[in-house]
Amino acid sequence: MKSLYQILTIAAFSLCSLNLIAQDGDGADALAKQLQNPVANLISVPFQANYDLNVGPNDGTKFLTNVQPVIPISISENWNLIGRAIIPIIKQCDVNGNSGKQSGLGDMVVSGFFSPKAPTKGGLIWGVGPVILAPTATKDELGSEKFGLGPTAVALKQINSVTVGCLINHIWSVAGKDDRADVNATFFQPFIAKNFSGGYALTFNTELTQNWDYDLTSGTFHIVASKVVSFGSQMTQIFAGPRIHYGSGNAAEWGIRAGITLLFPTKS
Repeated sequence: MKSLYQILTIAAFSLCSLNLIAQDGDGADALAKQLQNPVANLISVPFQANYDLNVGPNDGTKFLTNVQPVIPISISENWNLIGRAIIPIIKQCDVNGNSGKQSGLGDMVVSGFFSPKAPTKGGLIWGVGPVILAPTATKDELGSEKFGLGPTAVALKQINSVTVGCLINHIWSVAGKDDRADVNATFFQPFIAKNFSGGYALTFNTELTQNWDYDLTSGTFHIVASKVVSFGSQMTQIFAGPRIHYGSGNAAEWGIRAGITLLFPTKS
């Protein structure tokens, strides 16, 4: 239960901090809106903690922390390249029956989105590029031991304080250990967010993975409340909310997501 206490402590600290930290309302609102856009011209480093309960037949637990740096690079007058990495740090117990405890790094996913600096005339914001699966897991149980490649894309529209969009990628394994299962999976993440004055936001999304070789679908629905605050000169987003699992490939029943995002606004 130590991991549960850790994530609840993050959430409680976040909520208590709302009345203690001075902030620039207009600046917080602008950053909160940028954060709804995966290809915004904004350097950010999220630390996203996910705690899942009742995993598998032995009611196992899984604590997953995703470190997700996002770095935009201007490559021309009209285009950005948005680099995004997901680095998973995992601690789990009995997630596959009586499988014991494992902890360490999981497989890293790196994406690159080529995105126009300005939206289309209709207000559409989009980006496309490659996605790479790197076999960085430190234990067999924490990764696929496969190297994978594929395409990724994102599209969204921001109408006043509402953002609606979707991110998708597909990864095929192209190398790795022959005795491990191939990767042939599609990740689909539709999202809708509503921003409120003062840097507050409420986001609904689902993270759906379809494993085509085994006809397994696993999904997680999130309701996440967030707020942009400042710790001295460091602008930061804090967030928390429940995880609701569904699908034929899901072993967990429910969980909690909470964390912080360090923000480094760039000059236009």
